Amino acid sequence: MIDRRHAIAMGLAGVAAPGAFAQTPAYRPAPLPGQPIDPAGDDSGRTVPPPLRDYWPFSGVSGPGRKANAASVGQGWVSGLPDVRYRGPGRVPYPVAPWNDAASGKAVTDGVLPALRPIHHVHIRDTIVRPGPDGWYYMTGSTGDNIWATNAGVELWRSRDLSDWEYRGLVWSIERDGRWERNWRMRKGVPFRALWAPEIHYIKGQWLICHSMSRAGLAILRSTSGRAEGPYVHAFSPDQPIKGGIDATLFEDDDGSVWLTAGSAERIVRLKDDLSGLAGDWQTLTSTEWDRDPDHHRKECVAKDFAHFGYEGATLFRRDGRYHLGVVDNYHGRYSFAMWTADRITGPYGDRHELPDCGGGNFFRDHHGEWWVTYFGNVDASPFREMPGLARIDFDANGRVRFTRDQPFATRPFEPGEARS
Repeated sequence: MIDRRHAIAMGLAGVAAPGAFAQTPAYRPAPLPGQPIDPAGDDSGRTVPPPLRDYWPFSGVSGPGRKANAASVGQGWVSGLPDVRYRGPGRVPYPVAPWNDAASGKAVTDGVLPALRPIHHVHIRDTIVRPGPDGWYYMTGSTGDNIWATNAGVELWRSRDLSDWEYRGLVWSIERDGRWERNWRMRKGVPFRALWAPEIHYIKGQWLICHSMSRAGLAILRSTSGRAEGPYVHAFSPDQPIKGGIDATLFEDDDGSVWLTAGSAERIVRLKDDLSGLAGDWQTLTSTEWDRDPDHHRKECVAKDFAHFGYEGATLFRRDGRYHLGVVDNYHGRYSFAMWTADRITGPYGDRHELPDCGGGNFFRDHHGEWWVTYFGNVDASPFREMPGLARIDFDANGRVRFTRDQPFATRPFEPGEARS
């Protein structure tokens, strides 16, 4: 039996506004938990007309959330197409699949990850936290009920102490503020539109947000008010993506130069000094040697003979004159940062090593000089799923990133185990 929502989506119920079906194609029903994806479905990413408003049952915003505590461990969200999952207070207003063992905490019991709890109980993937010049910390990331289907744009939170978070709202809306971002595209046979992995930065006295529209490309936004809350407009390239790809990230060097890379960090480009465009050509990042252990990569990387930095989620920072590049890769099933170091921003990079289970975020120094890495829990071995977390880090004598024993947002001190390799 076809329910009313799916009948409307397929154009079978005559209750839409006149002319609506002439403008909206008869998309097949949105896949819900337990329903298979059409293996022959259109996965081209081509631009298509928007679906009817209630085609997807998901909200595009995550909202304020609530204060987290140790009870939030083992809880969270799992985005999916179609198997969305949830465990936590109350019920969610959309269909979900069984939770099963979605947050087993195996990474903790194996001794590769501190026993982290969330810093805030809210649905965020790709967590980004930045200290601002005003004494606040600002947090964003991929938000909404299910980024594999749709979301609304960039949401923002702020905190004085990294513990109590205040919601600042939807500071950039795809529908209200977007240009080329407003296009819907085909993914696995269904229409989809989602903004992924936004990052907030304070660079050259300006608040910037870089983002990526999945299956479309990258953008950089700037605040017109001088405030982190915006409003934001395109810094440049308002009518088309800067380039294709996902996971855009910005980096300001000690000499004031500003750089953009994304995804697997294969290439990097310098921005103009006034941040109004690209200053030159994209440059290839180089390595002294590649880690070809297949247990340190996802399986698809065999096509490149494992000769890459990682496959997504690039991030850059500098410490004691050396560049640290983090790119997500699969270490023994963990969603980890593959960490690299170099003396020059374009490389050659070397000393590849793992920061376990912490991929898809950023590194920063707090207002007291302590170093942190963000976290969100992306695999079943995580202690919680798709909520923001923080782990305190330090550096060993060789400059390798490691977790500290003292973890303010963990349920117990970190004791490294034997499973790490």
